[in-house]
Amino acid sequence: MPAVNIGMPKPAPETLAPRRKSRQIKVGKVLVGGDAQVSVQSMTTTPTTNINATLQQIAELTASGCDIVRVAVPSQDDADVLHIIAKKSQIPVIADIHFQPKYVFQAIDAGCAAVRVNPGNIRKFDDQVGAIAKAAKDAGVSLRIGVNAGSLDPRLLEKHGKATPEALVESAIWEASLFEEHDFHDFKISVKHNDPVVMVKAYRLLAAAGDWPLHLGVTEAGPAFQGTIKSATAFGILLSEGIGDTIRVSLSAPPAEEVKVGLQILQSLNLRERKLEIVSCPSCGRAQVDVYSLADSVTEGLQGMTVPLRVAVMGCVVNGPGEAREADLGVASGNGKGQIFVKGEVIKTVPESEIVATLIEEAQRLAAAMPADAVGSPEVVTA
Repeated sequence: MPAVNIGMPKPAPETLAPRRKSRQIKVGKVLVGGDAQVSVQSMTTTPTTNINATLQQIAELTASGCDIVRVAVPSQDDADVLHIIAKKSQIPVIADIHFQPKYVFQAIDAGCAAVRVNPGNIRKFDDQVGAIAKAAKDAGVSLRIGVNAGSLDPRLLEKHGKATPEALVESAIWEASLFEEHDFHDFKISVKHNDPVVMVKAYRLLAAAGDWPLHLGVTEAGPAFQGTIKSATAFGILLSEGIGDTIRVSLSAPPAEEVKVGLQILQSLNLRERKLEIVSCPSCGRAQVDVYSLADSVTEGLQGMTVPLRVAVMGCVVNGPGEAREADLGVASGNGKGQIFVKGEVIKTVPESEIVATLIEEAQRLAAAMPADAVGSPEVVTA
């Protein structure tokens, strides 16, 4: 068998636009903004007071590739256990605070990496800014000013009539200015809305108004399918314009699914190194093999592979050879057999019954020659 050419180091992947120049802050050990990679966040769904369940979910999120996790703090009991969660979590913890300003100070004292504050629903928030800024600065804790359409300051709702992009941005800039008056700059901003169009317009306005790092989110995006589409659409637009320093895909689904979608969006835009990518055709009348079964079987057989590898599973002679040749590993199928390509060269032809096993064997051989220094899981891209 010929030697496998694993190739020379690849040039930097192409992106659609340079990253917007934002100032950099720290969320625990994670850098946000500046030249740091776009980070992926999620939020636990367990009661924070259930310490073991919350830490278990954080461990699952960490394993799925999550960079930062947020936990809800709706009550005094939740605030009282933050010091345990923050200490034992493998990734930085953000405390999500609404209504009660005293929880902000308790979260800072508990060692949380950051605190999310929603100015629209914290009592007399503007009067608390100086004390919050001092406590956060003294502890080296960053903040997120989280403006939401559903909890916009009543004064701005009255002025603008509803949660327009301009209203969201005016709220965010006003609150940012209050912190900056106290010489506190370690914060990022979000202006979330459930309508991707309103959300995109708001972030464009905010990005043009200052150099704050921005956290992207479509709030209440919906069930998994709908929420994925809405988030991918909005994030794709903004990230392709260089806007966005950290993201959270909000889904009515297990939190790990949010992370998988977020990572997939970033990888699709070359903002994260691509992991195992399975390119498969959607099948059509030209297909001479069962492409669906082949793609599913290859995906299942390669679960857990963590190195960047592009595998093409193609079912006809039109696009098959070209796609298979461009991939690290591929098969062009037809007439009950498949040509196996490795790094652009045909290495063998096998019966259809042996395609899956051959692809898995060759993928494992290629993976063994690469440094396994990234965490990821298979993703399926239809071509």
